[in-house]
Amino acid sequence: MSQISDKNHLYTVDERKEAGRFHQKKIALINDFTGFGRCSLTVSLPIISAMKIQCCPVPTSILSNHTAYDSWFFEDFTDRMQPYIDEWKKLHLSFDGISTGFLGSEEQIQIVLRFLDDFKEKDTVVIVDPVMGDDGRPYATYTEEMCREMKKLAARADILTPNLTEACILTGQTWHDGRWPIRQVRALAEALSEMGSGRVVITGIPQGEFIANYCYEKGKEPKFVRTHRVGMQRCGTGDVFAAIIAADAVNGVPFYDSVRKASHFIRLCIEKSIEMELPPTDGVCFEELMRLLCR
Repeated sequence: MSQISDKNHLYTVDERKEAGRFHQKKIALINDFTGFGRCSLTVSLPIISAMKIQCCPVPTSILSNHTAYDSWFFEDFTDRMQPYIDEWKKLHLSFDGISTGFLGSEEQIQIVLRFLDDFKEKDTVVIVDPVMGDDGRPYATYTEEMCREMKKLAARADILTPNLTEACILTGQTWHDGRWPIRQVRALAEALSEMGSGRVVITGIPQGEFIANYCYEKGKEPKFVRTHRVGMQRCGTGDVFAAIIAADAVNGVPFYDSVRKASHFIRLCIEKSIEMELPPTDGVCFEELMRLLCR
């Protein structure tokens, strides 16, 4: 039987699980690891840790830097994901939250669905960021088969965080440029909720000088969270947003309050990045403002 030790005692895995000795809350985070450019795991892990939750990453791929640069190193981790996860099964690990980001293939989505079968318990919160596309188009890697599989994953979410493009892809609605009337946004959110998710936030909705997030929760009145549009679009802001939503969900923060916090934090990060004259490809310098999340 596997054993885990501290200074005074040697614990079996069963003893550890039964006694709940190390009950710091944990989130399993499934996403790619990108070394430079502030996105994916390298953004989410420090943010979730700052919010006093143990972040346990499952890498889907390894990149030297994100693909907005002219060149990059890439290593697909798909074949290694299941053996990696199987070791966690041997340890009988449990998680308070499971959060997913960009998935690069139909096979990876299937692995994540099996992960939910193996690790989701009654009180585990599942947060799905369906990173599928932007500006009205799916990403080049997303086939029709992948879109169908992502719908299955979205249906398993307790919290779903799509942008407008992804909300349209998931619901089969037509995307259009320009202003979105409230009734259309609400219809999208309701359709996403009917797929299975109790809490939905549709992100990045253009409203003139504002960018809005639409917060929809079953049994409550939907609300917009608006922030002034600042600067250019930057890499990794969706990962920052999803990390805060995931950590707050596990910490029991009300959903609307969490969406408002994440929206405000990202605006401050963008403003600070502009002040520091960082190029958009470098993402947002969230490190400068982490103290705000540690409160």
